[in-house]
Amino acid sequence: MFRTVFSKLTAVFILIIVAGFTILAFLITSIAAKYSFSAKEEAVADIASSVSRFLYVDRKGPEQEARSEEEMRALLAMPINDEDVFAFLTDETGRILYCDENSAADYTGRFVPEEILRRALAGEKIGEVTDLDGLLPQDSLVAAQKISSASGDGAVFVYSLNVSESGLLTSLVRTIVLSTLWVLIAVLIAIFFVSERTVGPIKTISRAAKQFAAGDMDVRVPAAGRDEIGELAAAFNSMADSLSGLEKMRRTFLGNLSHDLRTPMTTISGFVDGILDGTIPKEKEEHYLQIVSSETKRLSRLVSALLDLSRLQAGERKFTFSDFDICEMAREIIISFEQQIESKRLDVEFFSDQSSMKAYADKDAIHQVLYNVCDNAVKFSDEGGKLCVRVFMRDKKIHVSVYNEGVGIPPEDLPFVFDRFYKGDKSRSLDKTGVGLGMFISRSVMEAHGETITVKSEYGKFCEFEFTVRPAKDARKKNV
Repeated sequence: MFRTVFSKLTAVFILIIVAGFTILAFLITSIAAKYSFSAKEEAVADIASSVSRFLYVDRKGPEQEARSEEEMRALLAMPINDEDVFAFLTDETGRILYCDENSAADYTGRFVPEEILRRALAGEKIGEVTDLDGLLPQDSLVAAQKISSASGDGAVFVYSLNVSESGLLTSLVRTIVLSTLWVLIAVLIAIFFVSERTVGPIKTISRAAKQFAAGDMDVRVPAAGRDEIGELAAAFNSMADSLSGLEKMRRTFLGNLSHDLRTPMTTISGFVDGILDGTIPKEKEEHYLQIVSSETKRLSRLVSALLDLSRLQAGERKFTFSDFDICEMAREIIISFEQQIESKRLDVEFFSDQSSMKAYADKDAIHQVLYNVCDNAVKFSDEGGKLCVRVFMRDKKIHVSVYNEGVGIPPEDLPFVFDRFYKGDKSRSLDKTGVGLGMFISRSVMEAHGETITVKSEYGKFCEFEFTVRPAKDARKKNV
C-alpha cells in the first residue's frame, strides 16, 4: 500500500497531526466545558440571589399591598437576561406558586422534591441535577435561594437549560477542525517538496547503480550538499572509483597473465619441437633445455601464486607457527639473489641487532613474504645502487626492513601497492615475470599473522618495505 517514500511520510505525518489535534481538542474542550459550566453555575447562583432580593419583603415593614400573579411573574423575570435561564417561586411546603413570565413551561401547583427543598431552605448549593424528579428537563443547572415574605417563608429556584451545549465549545471545535485541515494541507505540500528533494538524489543514485552494474564504470552521481544524501552520493562515487580502478587492474592482470602463460608455453613448445625434429643442433640442446627448465619454473611460480591467492581468499591456507631464526632466513634469501645482485653490481648491506633473532610465525609464509620483498628490491634497484636489509627489535616486535635505491613508487600509486593485480612496472621493462600478486599475498599473510607490512618511497630515489613478526617465547621473556 505504502510503496513510495512520499506515501509513507504522508501517512506518518497525517497520523501524527490527527492524533495531536485530537488530543489537543479533547484537552481544550474539556477545559472550556469545565470553565463554561463553572461560569454558568456562578451566573445562575447570582441570578437566584438577585431574584430573592427583588421578592424579599420584611415582615416588620409597613402595611403591604398584595401583589398580583402578573406582578410576581414579572418580578421573577426581571433580573434574568439569559434566554436559557428561568425561575419559579415555592412556598415552604415546596409547592410552586409562580413561574416567571418567560418560563419555558408552567410548573404552577407542582411540588419540588422534599430533599431539594430542604437543601434550598438550608442555603445549601443545589448544582447540576437531573430533572428534579421529572419536574425539569434533564441536565438542568439549578440554584435556589431562601426568601421570607409577609405570607411566610419559601424559596426561589433559578434553572438553566442546555447546560451541556455551549457556543464557545462549538466555536472551539470548529476552529480546531479548520486548523487541522489547513495544517494537513501545508504538511502535504511540505512533504511533497521534501520527499522530492530527498528521493530525487536517491533515484539518481539508484539509476547510476544500475548503469554501473550493467558495466558502465564511468558513471558518477553529483554529490551536492553535506547532508546524508550528499554523503551517500560521495560514498557511491568513492566505491565506483575503487571498483573502476580494481576492474582496470583486473584487466591488466588478465592481460599480463595471458602473456605470462603464453610466452613460456610458446618458448617451451618451440624449443622442444626444435629438439625433437632436429632443427636445434645436438651441441646446443643443453642450452635450450636450460631455457625450457627456466620457463617451466616460471610457470610453476605463476601457478603457485594463483593457488596461494585462491587459498588465502577462501581461508583454506593453514599456518603452522614455530620458532625460527629470521636473521639466518634473511641471509639465505640474500645469497639466493647473488647472481642478480652481481649482474647489477648492487652494494648490499645487512644489519641486525643480534647475530641470531628468533621469531614465532609460520616459517614458510614469512620466507615467502621476505623473498617477495627482496625480489622486488633487486628488480627495481638502480645499477650499482644500494640494497639494505635490517632486522631489529622495536616495541617488543621484530621489524624486518628492505631498502633499495631505485625508481621507487609514484605517490599516486602508493595506496595501491598491496592491492590485487597491482603492478608497478606497467611497461614490463624491469619486471617481466610478475603479475601483480606478490604484495597482495604478502599483506594477506601478514594480516593472517596479526602483523603489519608498510611501504615508504620517494619516487626516483628509494623504496623501503617493512614488516613485523612476533619474537619467539624465550626472546619475549628477555624483552619484558
